[in-house]
Amino acid sequence: MITKISHQNKTYPIDLSKPLDISIPLVASKKNPNAWYIDEPKIEPVEDDGWIAKVSEGASINFNNIQFNPHAHGTHTECYGHISEEFYSVNKALKQFFFLAEVITVAPETFGKEDKIISKKQIERALKGATPQAIVIRTIPNTLEKRSKQYSHTNWPYLLEDAALFLREIGVEHLLIDLPSVDREKDEGELLAHRAFWNYPDNPRKNATITEFIFVKNDIKDGTYFLNLQMASFVNDASPSKPVLYEVLSGE
Repeated sequence: MITKISHQNKTYPIDLSKPLDISIPLVASKKNPNAWYIDEPKIEPVEDDGWIAKVSEGASINFNNIQFNPHAHGTHTECYGHISEEFYSVNKALKQFFFLAEVITVAPETFGKEDKIISKKQIERALKGATPQAIVIRTIPNTLEKRSKQYSHTNWPYLLEDAALFLREIGVEHLLIDLPSVDREKDEGELLAHRAFWNYPDNPRKNATITEFIFVKNDIKDGTYFLNLQMASFVNDASPSKPVLYEVLSGE
């Protein structure tokens, strides 16, 4: 199923039958990836006066309640409302869903005694002059452990403020990364990368988004793709999401 997308006077052929899903499914298990010191998500049948809404328990339907936190339990997309005093919904921020994207791979560098960071220099080098609408950052080592890792108290790698500022300055509107946060786990609430990318509080970029907790398989090569950023319609600062990449076909 080949389609062609015109963007800034260029045509990009993609095959819609070959999506590359870079989201992490949410499961009701301790094997679900987790951060921010809370319990695993729960998916449980409704119970009412002895009736259990589960076909295997005699009901005619499966009818579950789901309890989770989008920031802590997997792939999610957030807007500047995540850090603002005023309420702003990601459902209002994200109005378009296809974007020209660059996938890059970065090995976080040692910073100080304990930290691993992603710097402006690393991102600038990896982009090779590209100025995409969206950037997908894969960190290495890139193992399947990312799909189930318990991140609390691990001091994961993070973006330096100048890296986030650089992305804003070159016009990146959608930042995707395979970590629980673009910021340091314990930063005393500074959230420097979030603030720099969204230009908050000076002049918030209301349509810019950050997607965290993705997983980009090793067989997805660095380069140019089209990103379909799918998201549930939650009226909240963040929503579970399903980013999907489409490889740009050659020979056209």
